[in-house]
Amino acid sequence: MIAIDSSVLIDLMADGPGADAAEITLRECLGAGSVVVCDVVLAEVCTALRDGTEAMSVLEEMSIRFSPLEAKSALRAGEMQRRYRQRGGKRVRTVPDFLVGAHALLQCDGLITRDASFYRDYFKGLKLIVPKVAR
Repeated sequence: MIAIDSSVLIDLMADGPGADAAEITLRECLGAGSVVVCDVVLAEVCTALRDGTEAMSVLEEMSIRFSPLEAKSALRAGEMQRRYRQRGGKRVRTVPDFLVGAHALLQCDGLITRDASFYRDYFKGLKLIVPKVAR
């Protein structure tokens, strides 16, 4: 099971510059197993659409399932947020970023994201799948 970050989904929905790479990556991951979103990503996707019904419909159309955060993931996210602040983090990173990373690390086998440097720094051992945008 692979998690997907909201930025990749929004690229797909908006048909932006990264949409083709995101679609290829999503298809490859779906070919290998299931792709899921956690609570945070579901909420972020919903804000980009008309309502929750549309968000669920779009995800279902893409064959993406919902995987709720477990307590262990929420706790890890809080620990990583504390570490971020102790390192001098200036609120650029908020709890949702850490929740997505902890969910992917503890409940999934990897994360499709465009933000590899952040997740690599705070979630050691998390397999990152970055859509490769053609130049």
